[in-house]
Amino acid sequence: MGFLDRFFNNDVPVVKNVIIVNVLFWLATLKFPFLDNYLGMHYWASSKFNPVQLVTYLFMHADFNHLFFNMFAVFMFGVVIERVWGSKRFLLYYLITGIGAAIVQQVVWTIEYQPLISALTSGNVEELLASEGTLRRLFSYHSIEYLSPLDMNKMANTIANFPVTIGASGAVFGILLAFGWLFPDVKLMMIFLPIPIKARVFVALYAIAELFLGVAKLSNDNVAHFAHLGGMIFGALLILYWKKKGNLFYH
Repeated sequence: MGFLDRFFNNDVPVVKNVIIVNVLFWLATLKFPFLDNYLGMHYWASSKFNPVQLVTYLFMHADFNHLFFNMFAVFMFGVVIERVWGSKRFLLYYLITGIGAAIVQQVVWTIEYQPLISALTSGNVEELLASEGTLRRLFSYHSIEYLSPLDMNKMANTIANFPVTIGASGAVFGILLAFGWLFPDVKLMMIFLPIPIKARVFVALYAIAELFLGVAKLSNDNVAHFAHLGGMIFGALLILYWKKKGNLFYH
């Protein structure tokens, strides 16, 4: 009953409704899998991109495990933060960190893909040779010299339409940052490190891990690590703004 009482308590309506809406969206994708293609966030240069996706991607998840761990974090940490900040401020924080994570991911995609798309579109052989490693990772072909303008345009369109991200992880990492900021000395435990550590250390370790994984680009890793960092960055900026105004703990 403790869990149910905590979840259905009327003083945390945002946490409750965020979880309910995410579950409903996930159930909808089981029946209509194409929803990921419309509501997931595509690269801004893609014909599939829509600005609304900067918000809708937050409610889409790849599978049950993805949904469960994100919503578990929203429940575990969000309940405390919503009670401290109030529902309006918590909802504002959740949306800003989620949208901020999306913006950071778009910037990362732009840095990673746009020079290659521009080189393919213009047929600039020198620039293509400089990016040949990335090209060969994405495509199978014999030599750049044998690529026709039509081939290059097809490649450019494929790259623009390739990246897509879904999930509430950016906002979740924003919530983790807020918890570590507001309650820095509370002891937490990681699943893979069953040793109590302070919340501020917990958050710092997560941030360092995300930065490393984002830069390392390990094979078969399709997690948007920089989006996670983006949620933390926008969360920190918002918290610093409220702190400067002297109302960090008021709502």
